[in-house]
Amino acid sequence: MARWLLPENLSDVLPEEARTVESLRRALLDLYRGYGYELVIPPLLEHLESLLTGSGHDLGLTTLKLVDQLSGRTLGLRADTTPQVARIDSHILNRGGVARLCYAGSTLHARPMHPLASREPLQIGAEIYGDAGFGADLEVVQLAVRSARTISSVPVQIDLGHTGVVRAVLGAPAPQGGDAGDILNALTGKDPGALRAASAGLDASRRAALDAMLELNGGIAVLDRARQVLPGSAALDAALGDLAQLADGCGADEVSIDLADLHGFRYHTGATFAVYVPGLSGPLLRGGRYDDIGQAFGRARPATGFSLLDLREAARLASVSAVRAIRAPSTRDPLLEAAVDALRRQGKVVVRSDPGVDVGVALTVDREMVLQDGRWAVRDVRSGPPVASDGTAG
Repeated sequence: MARWLLPENLSDVLPEEARTVESLRRALLDLYRGYGYELVIPPLLEHLESLLTGSGHDLGLTTLKLVDQLSGRTLGLRADTTPQVARIDSHILNRGGVARLCYAGSTLHARPMHPLASREPLQIGAEIYGDAGFGADLEVVQLAVRSARTISSVPVQIDLGHTGVVRAVLGAPAPQGGDAGDILNALTGKDPGALRAASAGLDASRRAALDAMLELNGGIAVLDRARQVLPGSAALDAALGDLAQLADGCGADEVSIDLADLHGFRYHTGATFAVYVPGLSGPLLRGGRYDDIGQAFGRARPATGFSLLDLREAARLASVSAVRAIRAPSTRDPLLEAAVDALRRQGKVVVRSDPGVDVGVALTVDREMVLQDGRWAVRDVRSGPPVASDGTAG
């Protein structure tokens, strides 16, 4: 096997793609900073029991494992960053009030999410801890939509759901063990036959309500239909009310609601959402409320947030302009060195190269430095008078 070959579903990020990815990463983190989110950088490697504690158990099949040669304990390479951020909030920061945290970094998957997916998705996200109010949910949803708009100008669709709806329908006591799992799988898979079999032990009213949930998907009118066909309760009214306000205030171009979409039911404790944009086969990002995530670390706090699933996939949608560069000769001249340094401090790209030498396909060299009247000035390679390196006419 050739030494330059990489394992399946892993690839290098080459210059043009890397420039786009990094540009988006910076833009998104700047967006989150403007909302008051603080950046955290968890380690790529942790003790396995920490990564898979509590809600993280669902990550067991996607987490790569190895033995630490220092301690002999089993370590895991993170497949998702949210459990790590919950640990940081619970025990490292240990704040009493609200914490807004964001992150950006690689994750590693033992198997790809789909045949063409990378096993090293670059995940970026934002989370609020310590705020149980609806305002936190609305902020996170609005920030998720703005994240999509930061990446691309294409229309943004958001799909909303709420785990409180099925909890209200199942009531107390809810089915236990396999029955509950089979009901949730049948609802998510829109499988009426499987749903009837899984719910056979429930009373007639709850079976009828579960059957009705299979059809409760579409636009905002779904919420009115749900109020008509589902058994009324305070819990149901609260969940539907939250969805109505999120749909109205999210800022997306299109809003859809699916009350039977229960992906992450065991993880989420309230509203859930996924953002879609043209050009991607799956969601750009997913999020929702997950108040129980810190419980496994001994300090349960209200939490809501989202993760952009792979910034590399998202980068395919972005249009990043070419890098304009100035060519400066390789001549060793103190005046030239000072002029080049001044331009670079201004944020300009200056490449030291003699005319006719290739400087790279990612650069558009449209200006050059020339010596005129004892001063180094910048001249458009196509036309125009030289301009001194300090911005004045040459």
